[in-house]
Amino acid sequence: MHFLEKNTRELRTFLSGLNVNPSPTASKYPKLTVITPSYNQAAYLERTIISVLNQGYPNLEYMVIDGGSTDESVAVIKKYEKYLAWWVSEKDRGQVHAINKGLERATGEYITFQNSDDVYFPGTFLRFGEAAVKTPADILYGDLYMITTDDEVTEILKTTSYSFDCQILEGMQIHNQSLFFKRALVQQYGAFDDTFRFAFDYEFITRFTSHKNVTTKKIDGLAGALRVHADAKSSTIASVGSEEHARVQKLYISPNSSPAVDKMKYLWCRIRKIAYFVLRLDLKYISFRLSR
Repeated sequence: MHFLEKNTRELRTFLSGLNVNPSPTASKYPKLTVITPSYNQAAYLERTIISVLNQGYPNLEYMVIDGGSTDESVAVIKKYEKYLAWWVSEKDRGQVHAINKGLERATGEYITFQNSDDVYFPGTFLRFGEAAVKTPADILYGDLYMITTDDEVTEILKTTSYSFDCQILEGMQIHNQSLFFKRALVQQYGAFDDTFRFAFDYEFITRFTSHKNVTTKKIDGLAGALRVHADAKSSTIASVGSEEHARVQKLYISPNSSPAVDKMKYLWCRIRKIAYFVLRLDLKYISFRLSR
């Protein structure tokens, strides 16, 4: 069986129904706040919620911030409200505003957000919680999976160790579907910039990691999944994303920088990525990427 088929079977089983069974060792893990912004995503929202609750993470604070949906989203939220620390359904200024509303109420040491059409894979929270205890870092992140509307896993995008230069020159190195960051970063460097519609995650990760004292840690293994569908933001405003990425890059690339030097750095980023997987003998992933 191809490994993506195995991932698909595992994910579909995990999302098939609620199975809340938290670990009894709550004090072992840092408190985690999960925020789900949502608007008219009733077709997928329940699976997002189940993917959070079925983690069995014992020190969880979960919030769903709905933008006043006109579909069945509120009914889905109410179905699980006894497991939620807070939820609201009211008109807002969009995804970033919704997440920032959650940030204002968050009390966890670490925070993550998962959009209402994306999901987590089983075991993600416990694995990241254990990593936070063993090797604390300001930002923990993992690999990204792509799924269809019916939870078929179609692609894996593995990440490497973080490089600020590559974040600027090559693009997004960390994806929100597999991201955990300390609340202290928000307190110190500010919330998300709601002037961005698409690349706000690229902006805040770049802004946070532009400070040399901010630490990052790559955690191996299954993590989050981005659902690809016709109504997804990545499908509907991709051109806005390109413009906003360029806006962020302009903030951090020095006007005195040499284009030739930047091109050499970019090529180094590409070689660095290949070398990362070669040195780890991850032949299965290299073969998979070459076959795409």
